[in-house]
Amino acid sequence: MISTCRPHVRWIAVLILTTLAASMAHADTVALKANLQPSSEVPPRVSKGHGILDATFDTDTKVLTWTATYAELSGPVTMAHFHGPAPVGQNAKVQVPVDKKALASPMKGQATLTDPQVTDLMAGQWYFNIHTQENPTGELRGQVVPAD
Repeated sequence: MISTCRPHVRWIAVLILTTLAASMAHADTVALKANLQPSSEVPPRVSKGHGILDATFDTDTKVLTWTATYAELSGPVTMAHFHGPAPVGQNAKVQVPVDKKALASPMKGQATLTDPQVTDLMAGQWYFNIHTQENPTGELRGQVVPAD
């Protein structure tokens, strides 16, 4: 009787493992980007600074992972944040702060978002802002949008 049950147990184990692997393979990620410019600040700034934010959002885990690179700022970075909800040309509160130990370029981090944050991010209502001593309200800003 044991020998006839074992093929069924093996078949069930294979089915479970296949199902788990397939569900893990279908996790959706959304590529996002922001072109960081002083002219996008509100009000606009005069600076030679420029940068790029590349981010990925995992729709299953709700984890946002990012890398921001920048150059030619007026001085050292003092803070960086994701802000929202706000369209281009408007300011909003901080949604996700960047760890102060991770402000050097390339700036890397990740955060788990709430459902309302996910809704605003996916609607293009978040922006990324880099602050410096000379520009305490922000030197570089870019709206977070789907990557092409």
